[in-house]
Amino acid sequence: MFNKNSKSENEKATMPSGASLIGTGTTITGDIVSNGDVRIDGVLKGNIRGSAKILIGQDGVVEGDIEGQQADIMGRVEGKIAVKELLNLRSNAIIKGDIRAGKLQIEPTVVFNGQCQMGEASVVEMAKEVKHAIAK
Repeated sequence: MFNKNSKSENEKATMPSGASLIGTGTTITGDIVSNGDVRIDGVLKGNIRGSAKILIGQDGVVEGDIEGQQADIMGRVEGKIAVKELLNLRSNAIIKGDIRAGKLQIEPTVVFNGQCQMGEASVVEMAKEVKHAIAK
């Protein structure tokens, strides 16, 4: 599904063949709920809730909240992020919003403005807030 040869070193994270993809040049307005992996290389103006891995590519933009099991972010996010397991902020990611994650890994080139809490209890609390925001 994704050709590794056409991606930069920072974008070699691959997704399984059953993953949902929002491609470059695509803008979606609305919320996404998925049981499978999701990759966003376009623009999402809304919230995303997944029970698997969420990957925001280098050109990806999310203007809303993110909730998932795991996440790799290389693009831009303006909103709250709640990840139960590992949140990996890579490359030139720009994060404007609060983060709650079980574990957090940040590369030195990332820009992050917000508050950060780690540990399972904080993730559960933020997940409730994100679900409430999505329900509105």
